Amino acid sequence: MRFMVIMKASEESEAGQLPSTELLTEMGKFNEELVKAGVMLAGEGLTASSEGVRVRFSGNEEPQVIDGPFAETKELIAGFWILQVRSKEEVVEWVKRVPNTDGAHHTIEIRRVAEPEDFGENMTPEIREAEERLRAATEQR
Repeated sequence: MRFMVIMKASEESEAGQLPSTELLTEMGKFNEELVKAGVMLAGEGLTASSEGVRVRFSGNEEPQVIDGPFAETKELIAGFWILQVRSKEEVVEWVKRVPNTDGAHHTIEIRRVAEPEDFGENMTPEIREAEERLRAATEQR
């Protein structure tokens, strides 16, 4: 099973406050553990929403581009990991080990990545084949 582990933004991350050297060091060690355990597929930190944009779709209207920053910090994402593990319980155990040397208040959300089977009969053999071709092409990059 693949899970997206979402580090929610904080007032500090949205203000552009950089993590301490100690936290960066500990996070690097944690990421190394994930890699050595063979569970980390990807992981990245994100810049503040002031550097981002949202594209809002509304019916048949032209998509609307909205520049950041965005309100509701608790709804924003500061970073993520994609982990491949055997169960939700296993990913929870990994997340409990995320370093917090700065003593900040953080929320981490865990969501299972949808697999083709999750789409039922709407995932036709043709759509599945096209999806597999795209995945193979992106893995070659």
